[in-house]
Amino acid sequence: MTAFTLADLDAIVATRAASEDETSYTRKLVGKGVGKCAQKLGEEAVEAAIAAVQGDRDGLKGEAADLLFHLLVVLKVCDVPLSAVMAELAARTGRTGLEEKASRPAD
Repeated sequence: MTAFTLADLDAIVATRAASEDETSYTRKLVGKGVGKCAQKLGEEAVEAAIAAVQGDRDGLKGEAADLLFHLLVVLKVCDVPLSAVMAELAARTGRTGLEEKASRPAD
């Protein structure tokens, strides 16, 4: 098991997003704005789902890594800290998923 965490990746994304490095994929993606970042997030989500349905464990591993990376990029572009997402998850652990879903306002 690796000691690498989402917080580690989040810090790397933040550093690269703010860099002047013309060779940084993260910097270039962030520079294209939230729309392009969200598009990439969606593409990676679909690719991860396809790999899961196909039973492609190695493919799913890679696509899940891409998905987490692109999620952190979208959070960065939208100025939503990972810590806020983690706090939201922690707040939900005191009840079942069905209870949490039932507590949401109706559309």
